Amino acid sequence: MKKDFDTWNVVKKKTNVEHPRLYTVREIWWCRLGVNVGTEQDGGDRLFIRPVVILRAFGPDTLMIVPLTTSERLHPLRIPVGVIQGEKASALLSQLRVVDTRRLIEKVGFLDKEIFTQLRKAARKLF
Repeated sequence: MKKDFDTWNVVKKKTNVEHPRLYTVREIWWCRLGVNVGTEQDGGDRLFIRPVVILRAFGPDTLMIVPLTTSERLHPLRIPVGVIQGEKASALLSQLRVVDTRRLIEKVGFLDKEIFTQLRKAARKLF
């Protein structure tokens, strides 16, 4: 599949001038992940967005997120997180990353506390 870097650059310029969002850990958001290199997780469709879980705060403008997927492929770094907006989802720990809050688009809700605790424990084991 061909990646549309040119269109993403237009969207990225608009994203950069947006106001930072208020957030808290454990929230699920639609996030502009864009078009990335190789097997790095991209945002989908023409808006380049994907649901993410906010794993950790690094201040008012920076946070660590874990992208979500509806793919049912089994892998030790894919942690099931339940049903998100009507679809079974898993967190992609291999795609954990730090982003600016301007990438956040719309809050979806909160991840269940018990599942969030399991997700954080699994993330800590990576380091």
